[in-house]
Amino acid sequence: MNSYDDLSIDRLFRLDGDVAFVTGGGDGFGRIASMAYAQAGASVAVTDIDKDKADAVVAEITAGGGHAVALQLDVSDRAALKQTIDDAAASLGGLHILVNNAGISHRGPTVDMADEDWDRVVEVNLSAVVLGCRAAAPHMFSHGNGRIVNLASIVGLVGNRLFAHIGYQATKGALVNVTRGLAVEWADRGIRVNAVAPTFFRTNFGAGYMQSNPGMVDAIESATPMGRFGEPWELAGGLLYLASRASSMVTGVTLPVDGGWTAA
Repeated sequence: MNSYDDLSIDRLFRLDGDVAFVTGGGDGFGRIASMAYAQAGASVAVTDIDKDKADAVVAEITAGGGHAVALQLDVSDRAALKQTIDDAAASLGGLHILVNNAGISHRGPTVDMADEDWDRVVEVNLSAVVLGCRAAAPHMFSHGNGRIVNLASIVGLVGNRLFAHIGYQATKGALVNVTRGLAVEWADRGIRVNAVAPTFFRTNFGAGYMQSNPGMVDAIESATPMGRFGEPWELAGGLLYLASRASSMVTGVTLPVDGGWTAA
């Protein structure tokens, strides 16, 4: 029988002593994940292809009393991906949480898409996630307490009726099943693998496209039951839940954070 103290917020959601590795941590959801985990007590490796952005996030965390380090990483560089994960684990004292957030997109009609655009999206959004999980897993096996959080998307769960986006949709849909597959494969090794599937959020990712297409913003808001875009901080709860003890019996799940998009 659990005691009252067993259900304390600190016991359920604190990450003290954990080390988190976040890809694409310099902006958007990666920035939110990095700050939320540091706020909860984890040491965070904030990685980004743009080192200056990672440095800025680390400065925010440090100013707030958290602990983080900034690392430059292009996740499409397979050797660098593995080496950076290994180096972060060695310097920070292990690896407990991996957030696969780095991603790119290419919008436009499928018949007009260049082969190299398809290959690039698949490499960054899918191959790098699988290879990153593979590199992180041995560190997590060593202590039997790993948590992997993949950034999927609502367009990995349902079709995108507003604009053509096939590479992004295909890779995010694949991530949903990668999440299931690794969750089952690694459950007996103490690693939980889950994903979040955000709707359209007001981040810098895709901001230029949306600013140049105000009609698309109206269409997205009209198609969302809650009638608006998400704000970046609104993903923090899901990211923290899936990385914390609060979700200790949850694995293989993709959590939509979508204002009702996939329910409509």
